[in-house]
Amino acid sequence: MTTTLNAEIDVDAPVDIVYNQWTQFESFPHFLGAVKSVQQIDDVRTRWTVSIAGKEEEFYADIVDQVPDSHVAWQSTDGAFHAGRVEFEPHGSETRVKLRMEWEPEGLIEKVGAALNIDEAQAKMDLERFKKFIEERGAETGGWRGEVHGRQETSPDA
Repeated sequence: MTTTLNAEIDVDAPVDIVYNQWTQFESFPHFLGAVKSVQQIDDVRTRWTVSIAGKEEEFYADIVDQVPDSHVAWQSTDGAFHAGRVEFEPHGSETRVKLRMEWEPEGLIEKVGAALNIDEAQAKMDLERFKKFIEERGAETGGWRGEVHGRQETSPDA
């Protein structure tokens, strides 16, 4: 059974800065509570190490669709099913960040967490930390402006 969560937040920064920071996957451990590390292998493939209820898991995920200042979508390529999409919408000087994630809970703790909406609460806390991270810095730590469609990267210089 697939579990879905949605969370959103308004970040006091322009859409290009917020989007650019989100493309810096290796910075995710700074604000995503369960993420221990993300290694960016190339423009499409990432390797994740996460800790869920004290259990460490590793998996690969590919960017399946990405458009600058609009959205990033991903899906796991091994292990338990996990997919998500984050959208960026400009609202004046702020940016609304909308997160949607889907996964298949594997163990009892994950299933209980999903049933009690603990996962959604965690996602909202993660977005709060992302907001604080970008607002306190006042700038992104980097950015990637290429596009990905169907796991195929399109260079921003092409």
